[in-house]
Order: sequence, then C-alpha cells, then structure tokens
Amino acid sequence: MSTLIIWLLRLAGGAVLLAVIAIAGVYFLLSRSLPDYDKTLEVSGLSAPVEIVRDNANVPHVFGRTDTDTFFGLGYAHAQDRLWQMIMLRRTVQGRLSEVFGPRTLEIDQVLRRFDLYTLARQSVAVQDAETRAALKSYSDGINARLTEINRDALGRGAPEQFLFNAPVAPWQPADSIALIKLMAVQLSAHLSNEVLFARTSLALEDPARLDDILPLAPGSGIAALPEYAALFPDTEWPRMARAQDTPKHPLSPFHRPAFAGASNAFAAAPTRSASGGTLLANDPHLGFSAPNIWYLARLELQSGGVIGATIPGIPVILTGRSASLGWGITSSYMDDQDLFIEELNPDNPAEYRTPDGYKPFRTTRSIIEIKGADPVTLTLRWTENGPVLPGSHYNLAEVTPPGHVASLSWTALSAEDTTMSAAMTLMRAGSVETALEAGRLYIAPSQNLTLVDQDTIALKTVGAAPRRDARHESEGRMPSRGWLTENRWQGTLPYAANPEFIAPRGGILGNTNNKIVDRPFPMHVSHLWGDTQRVHRWQRLMQGRGVHTRDSFVEAQLDTVSFTARSLLPLIGADLWFTGEAAPDGSPERLRQRALTMLADWNGEMNEHLPEPLIYAAWMRALMDRLIRDDLGPLSREFDHPDPVFIERVFRDVDGASAWCDVRQSAATETCTDIARMALDDALIWISERYGSSLESLRWGEAHQATHDHQVLGNVPLLRHFVNIRQSTSGGDHTLLRGRTRGGDGPDPFQNVHGAGYRGVYDFADPDSSVFIIATGQSGHFLSRHYDDLSQLWRRGEYIPMSLDPALARAASVGVTVLAPETP
Repeated sequence: MSTLIIWLLRLAGGAVLLAVIAIAGVYFLLSRSLPDYDKTLEVSGLSAPVEIVRDNANVPHVFGRTDTDTFFGLGYAHAQDRLWQMIMLRRTVQGRLSEVFGPRTLEIDQVLRRFDLYTLARQSVAVQDAETRAALKSYSDGINARLTEINRDALGRGAPEQFLFNAPVAPWQPADSIALIKLMAVQLSAHLSNEVLFARTSLALEDPARLDDILPLAPGSGIAALPEYAALFPDTEWPRMARAQDTPKHPLSPFHRPAFAGASNAFAAAPTRSASGGTLLANDPHLGFSAPNIWYLARLELQSGGVIGATIPGIPVILTGRSASLGWGITSSYMDDQDLFIEELNPDNPAEYRTPDGYKPFRTTRSIIEIKGADPVTLTLRWTENGPVLPGSHYNLAEVTPPGHVASLSWTALSAEDTTMSAAMTLMRAGSVETALEAGRLYIAPSQNLTLVDQDTIALKTVGAAPRRDARHESEGRMPSRGWLTENRWQGTLPYAANPEFIAPRGGILGNTNNKIVDRPFPMHVSHLWGDTQRVHRWQRLMQGRGVHTRDSFVEAQLDTVSFTARSLLPLIGADLWFTGEAAPDGSPERLRQRALTMLADWNGEMNEHLPEPLIYAAWMRALMDRLIRDDLGPLSREFDHPDPVFIERVFRDVDGASAWCDVRQSAATETCTDIARMALDDALIWISERYGSSLESLRWGEAHQATHDHQVLGNVPLLRHFVNIRQSTSGGDHTLLRGRTRGGDGPDPFQNVHGAGYRGVYDFADPDSSVFIIATGQSGHFLSRHYDDLSQLWRRGEYIPMSLDPALARAASVGVTVLAPETP
C-alpha cells in the first residue's frame, strides 16, 4: 500500500512538474515578442538616426532629422506594440480573414470583397501629394524593419496571437494605410443599414403614418413625408418579415448597426469664453471597445513642429490632437454618403441591368477567397454605374429587393482618387484654423465634423465628399430607390463650400455631439440620420451654465454622467403612476413597483455606477420599448434593440396620433399608455429580481454597465479570456456625455458598456503643455506587457496623463529609448 502511495505521489509530482515546464515554455515563447524599448538597432531606409523616447505611459515621442525619418520611427513603434492589430485590420479590409479563421469569417470577407476597397486604395496611392507618398513609403519601411528584426532574431513571431493563428505576414505597403482609412468609413457609415431598415419597417407596418414615429427625423426637420416603400414597386409580392441573414456579427466585423456607428463629442471655447484667455478644445471619439483599444497615443517631431495625439496603428497620422499652435478634434458627421439602389435585371438576359439609356451589361470580375480548412470560394463581383452589387444575403437586402432585381450601392468611399490621407497629413502641418480648413478640401471619406482651434480662433467644418442629388429624388435617400431613374442617381459631388461651416461664432462656444448641425431642405440637407438628439441638450446646459471655461470645466463636461433623457422622459412616462395606488403588502409586485417609483422620483438622472436608479430606469425603458412595438412589428422589433427617446416622447405626447402604439392590437381590450408604462415597469422589476435580486436599494448600475474591452479573437476562449479581456464597472449610459453605449437586445447582459470614448483629450492653448489625454486600455497590444492595461484604471476613474511636447518631460521618467540608426555598409 505504501509503495502505491509513493508511486501515486511521484506521478502527481511529475505531472505538476511537466505542467510547470509546459507553462514556462509557453511563457518563454510568448514573451519573446515583448518589445525591448531600450536599444540601438541598425536598419535600412533612414537618412539619419531616429530616436524613440517612450515616456512613463509608454507614449512614443519620435524624433527624426527629416519628416520621412520620423514617419519611419512611427511605423516601427506601431509594429512594436500593435502588430497583430495592424495585421487583422489589413486582413479585414482585404477580405482575407478566412485564410486565418476559416468559414466563420467568410461573410465578412464576402462583403469586403464586393466593396473592393483594397483595389481602390492601391489606385489612390498615385493621387496623393508627393510629401504624403514619401511619408507612406517611409512609414511602411519602418513597419517592415520591425518585421525583418522579428524574423532575424526569432522574436516570437511578433505577437502572441501568431502562435495560435500563424499565417505569413506580407510586407506593409502604402496602399495598406489608405485602405485602413477606407475601413474606418465602413465602421462609421450607417446609412446603408438604415435605408434597409426604413424599407423593411415600411413594409411591416399596417399604418404607414406610424413610420414617422418609429423612425423619426431629428426634431426640427422640415422635410415632407415619404412615399410608402411598396408603392415604388406596386406589383410586387413582398415576403413576410421573417428573420433574414444579417450583416456578420463576428467580433472582427467592421459592420455596425446605426446605434453603433461612430459617435463622438467635440467642443471648443474662444479666448473670450476662456478664463485663461486662450482657446480650449475637448474631443472624445466613440468607437466599439476592444483590447487593445483602437487608439494609440504618439508624438511626432516634424519640420513644421511637434504634433501629439491619437493615431490608429497602420495609419501614419495624428487623427485627433494638437501641435504648438493648432488643435483639431473629430466627430462623426453622419453625412448621407450612401444610397442603395434597386436595379432591374433584363428579363431576357440577367447579365444586364436597366439604365436610363436601356439595358447594359454588369462590369464583372472574379475573386477567390481562400478558406482555412475548407475549399476556396469564388465570387463573381458585379458593378453597375451606381456601384457594386450586394447579394440579398447581406444587410437583409432580400427582404426589400423585388424578384428580378438586385441591389447596388453608391458610396463616396468607393473612390479610386481618395485624397483623404493627403488631407490628414496636411492638417498635421497646418499652423492655423485658416490653413486647416483649406486642408479639409482633400477629405473624401469618412466624412467628419472637424473642430479646430488656434491661438485666437475656433471653427467647425464638415469635411468629406457630399453627394449631389436631384431635388426630385423619389426617396430623398432615406430608403432604396430605383436605380434606372435619372432623378435618383448621383450627379457628382457638391462643392466643398457647401459643407456646413462655423467660424468664430459670436457666442464664443461651438461643438458637436453628433447632433443635427444644420436644418436645410433636401438635397442640401446633409443627412436624415443623426447620431444624437439627446446629449446635445446636456452639453448646451453645461456650456452656457458659466461665463468662462477652463481646462477643468471641459474635463468635467467630458465626464458628465447626467442623462437629459432620463430627466425628460420619466416625468412624462410616469405622470399617472407617481404616488398613486393603494397600500400594498410587502413582497407584492405592487409594493415593489411603488418602491421603484419612489426611488426614481428622488433621482436626478445621474447615471452613476454606484447608484441603483440608473439600472431601474434603463430596464424600464427597455421593457417599455418592447411593449410598444412588438405587436406591431413582430420579429422586426428585434432590430430596434435600444429605446428611442424621440419615439417614446412622440407616443406619450400623442404626436400625430402616435399613442396608437400603446394599444395591443392582438388583445380585445384597449390599452392606454399608462397601462403599458405600468406593465413595462413590472416587466423590468421581474427581470431585475431574477437577475440581481429584489433588494432594489442594493443594486449597482456599474455591475450591469461593465465596459467590455475584449480581445477580438481570444476574448471568448475559456480561461484565456481572463488574461486578455479588460472589464470595468463604469458610469454613463446611452445618452450621457460620458457615453457608454449599452449592448442592447434580449441577451443576458443588455446593459454592458460596449461603445464609448476610447480616447479623451483636452487641449488648453493658454498653456499647451498643460493639455491632457488618455486611452481606454494601454499602449501595448501584448497581453503579457504591463502596458496592456496600465491606462485603463485611469480612464475608468476619469483621470488623464500629460499631453506635452516638451522632450525633457518625456525623458524624465522614460521606460526606454530606442535609437534606429542607418545601416552601415
């Protein structure tokens, strides 16, 4: 017996020893790709040594003798910290994810191949100005120098993920960086999805008058009502609204519903509204959360001076930031730069489609998608005069495409002469608002609202190509239209001067929260779809609440968690519920409802992570939206997975008969809006009790509203996800300036924070080096690095790090200095 025990102990000890050796071996292999920031390296492609000083937050300060040398250093730094992220972004826009991940990413590849963005990016290289072409070439050389170093010195394939998903890494090309800007346009564009949703909803509703309720125009619009979609194709037998195949939802997918398209805040103060007498600028662009974050902080020393701010790895420009004399911030403009067309096929020859001049053949090419572990798929790509043809399996197009027709897309990003990269390069070198506005002429896509400040002036300008539409366009771009009608087709683009512009306003304050900035009739309308109708009211209150502002007051506004929406909707929805009803015994649903209403009556609308009221409010609005629309829209109601404040307000104010949504059509009784509000609150409280318990006072919004900075590839892998994902309790909500967009839908965690400000910056030109910035995770994409998440807690607490161009401050507590020296013969 004792011998058996001894051998069992030996076997157990041996197993433990083997496990330790295995773990040590894996750690050794993975840690080989951790970059060494303190070294001298000889590389080819430089005219003089480049110094990369990494401050104590691992922000690289790149000093080169020439601009091209500096961009070389930025490329090397990007590849050191974010190589895997860059590879994935490039594979995404090329439509080549399936070569690594197999059939699960095939849908993403098919859509991107049909857009053919990478081909357009290669063609766009030639139209960049000489300085931009040189910068792109040198930046690519810097990335490739890192790739050469990795291969030569066996540095763990450059990233831990390469051991699990090993695939050859091609050298970086200038076209790759241009392609990533086009990929940004995919992520920030929502009009295609919204046009399809508008058409599907038009077909699903029995009463066309209700379309303006569920998909309302931004308040203040004077645009007339549109025809019912079915009226455009009167002889069509439309399918019922079954759940069709939707846009791919893989974590690497760049396609987003309108609710998750780009959002942002940017606001500026002139010297007359600044306590210090200098201009102020704050910017926090909102995108989907991930680990690592999409943004990467950097400082570049150019011949025109130093620039510092946020980059996207793979793109060699400071997209939002400042120089010594100019600050710039970006917000999504929501310009209507996409139109979907229904193209009629020739009944005698389906290889042709109808045009104003008769039937013409499609322009076609073939594209082969290689798939790991499966046979390759060959796509036939078809283009019309309006743009690429998209199959019915994408974007639910099958539901709105009549038999004998196909859908095509016009989109400003589908340009082979895209000079957006040159515009961004020129902007970095601009020294004043005037020259920065001139640089905006070269922007094509994605369209942005560019907020600018120099020492004396503030300005906001919408940049990006705006389609020129005919005033007779039958749908005004709100839903798909017939592609063979001349009046529906684009007629080029509008002049840059037609884009909205605000320079040196008399009030001394300007900004944008993705709200509607102009009220112009179609076709000069800019957009029917705007990203915000709510945050702007809170922003106005904070900006006008004081005569002058400081850097700290701008920080306070960025971090504000008070929901204007909650403050305005709750008194309206609960008007007949507050403090009504008879006494109810403890533990009964009625008593629980009374407790919830009492708590909400005393709440100021602050979406604080430590409070219970935000969770009760959010759950109530979610249940209310479902109650209002489910019986009218059926399965389509799942597409409206976030409560729409404008819709709810229309219903409860009975605007144009909108209270009809409160009556459940399938029931014999006639329900009032008070009935629906009460039932929705009970639904919400039951859900909360099942999920978090019935002790309402002990609820915490932050427990439900966790920020999900998840690794896009490894984030769902058991055990490993605990090392690569970053989760944090957060304040804010869908409609607060500290925006934390919730996941929505009917899943188990509908209030997780999945979309918000991955970057925040506040620039004070009275004392530029007192400016501050932060990103949501850390600078490194390597999950074994201490810089993988070292900024995340600062970000969660609303703290910042210095945004200084002073080289001495960068060197004072640097984590390393890398010197890239020209290779000796």
